[in-house]
Amino acid sequence: MESRQSPSIVLGVTSAAIFGLGLWGCGGSGVSVAQPTLQSKAALGKALFFDKSLSAPTGMSCATCHSPNQGFTDPRPGFPTSQGVVKGLFGFRNAPTAAYAAYTPVFQQLAGTGAIGGQFWDGRAADLAAQAKLPLLNPIEMANPSAASVVAAVEKGPFAGALRKFYGATIFHDVPTAYSAIADAIAEFEKTPAVSPFSSKYDAYLAGTATLTAGEQSGLAIFNGKGLCFSCHPSTTAPDGTPPLFTDFTYSNLGLPKNPLNPYYSLPAKFNPLGASFIDIGLQTTTGRLTDTGKFKTPTLRNIAVTGPYFHNGLFLNLADVVRFYNTRDSGAFGPPEVSANMETSTVGNLKLTDQESADLVSFMQTLTDGYIKP
Repeated sequence: MESRQSPSIVLGVTSAAIFGLGLWGCGGSGVSVAQPTLQSKAALGKALFFDKSLSAPTGMSCATCHSPNQGFTDPRPGFPTSQGVVKGLFGFRNAPTAAYAAYTPVFQQLAGTGAIGGQFWDGRAADLAAQAKLPLLNPIEMANPSAASVVAAVEKGPFAGALRKFYGATIFHDVPTAYSAIADAIAEFEKTPAVSPFSSKYDAYLAGTATLTAGEQSGLAIFNGKGLCFSCHPSTTAPDGTPPLFTDFTYSNLGLPKNPLNPYYSLPAKFNPLGASFIDIGLQTTTGRLTDTGKFKTPTLRNIAVTGPYFHNGLFLNLADVVRFYNTRDSGAFGPPEVSANMETSTVGNLKLTDQESADLVSFMQTLTDGYIKP
């Protein structure tokens, strides 16, 4: 989960225009009882994604931390990680964007070291449906006591008929099956163009309908050259025609320092028994391998200009500081890494970018925001 220090930014035009979010999916507990008939699993999933009745207490939905107005991340200002439904409880990681997550391959542990794919910063959920199940039951996120309580909330809510329609008349007879159906529907919504629209200026540039400014063009050249960004964030169309996703879905330890402002460190011992001494070991929590200690999944850079704060612990508030970290990490100006083992050294730390090159790099990344309208 994450939140924002900067104001919420609507991506070019209204979110309803970009993402197709009818008003029936955004208010109160998600929709009114007098909703339009849901015509697909994806439509049901969208309704559930915005349903604020699926937390305990009610009041928090998936969209609370993954708003379309903020590139499907948390629009709430004030903290580097997100507050859950219970006031004062915060996760220890920044919420990754839900946008373009559907293109992430199923988690696969690589031989020797590392992994590819999977959801969350540490890949602990193999795919979208597995991911959708976990925040609902996390005590410092949506805080439901059990899958049964989530299923019961859906069964007594306005979407019970739709769940029966798409998953069978007896779907509520078995809690695990019903819970999996709820997660599957949310995943189906996350697979739609509403969540992954490919509507940035860079997409228009690739299609030949937009021209990059001189600074943006310079930034693209730096991105694919001296800045070495392309090594983990490929900027070219895939062989199957998929537009660039700006991630290779791998895991790295960038040598990021701890974030002293992370509110997780001050949670009661019930939720964080280690207090400020907590160390986030990243991928190792999923694979159990020491060779994966401190590694986190490479995020997509799509919508990166509107999805700060950045990195898994929300350490940096703006892209200029992110670039400065990549460029000069090894200068010692940022403090010691939280995890020094397995640290990436070939593409981070001493890039020798000039101030102008760094600024141009930021200018290029700003072209990756969805909702571009040609002036």
